[in-house]
Amino acid sequence: MTGPVTALAGGALIGAAAAGMILINGRITGISGILRGALQPGGMGWRVAFIAGLLLAGLVARWSGVPTPEALSGLSPLWLLAAGLLVGAGTRIGSGCTSGHGVCGLANLSPRSLAATLTFIAVAAATVFVTRHLL
Repeated sequence: MTGPVTALAGGALIGAAAAGMILINGRITGISGILRGALQPGGMGWRVAFIAGLLLAGLVARWSGVPTPEALSGLSPLWLLAAGLLVGAGTRIGSGCTSGHGVCGLANLSPRSLAATLTFIAVAAATVFVTRHLL
């Protein structure tokens, strides 16, 4: 099942999770920052559990027969690795990721997060254009 209803439900769950994180833990749900903290000495604990939950949710969805996004089907592991490294570099340069800036930062009316999110969207649109129409 896909479409606007599932997209709305997914967005509501992401928003609820981000709100819960700030209410319960007092932290912004920025995945790149959580991952960076988990990789540092003494950064284990809730960060590792959070990342494990993200990975487990993906596996459960896959095992439940949830369709894989079309953009990921048929790509080699090398392409996925390259894409992951580019995204990682972008989050480092942009001081955060779409979850931190796009969900939490925009909710806090942060001008810096607005600029970062607009940049993410523009680069994503350009990437889709290049990969679908020029390559």
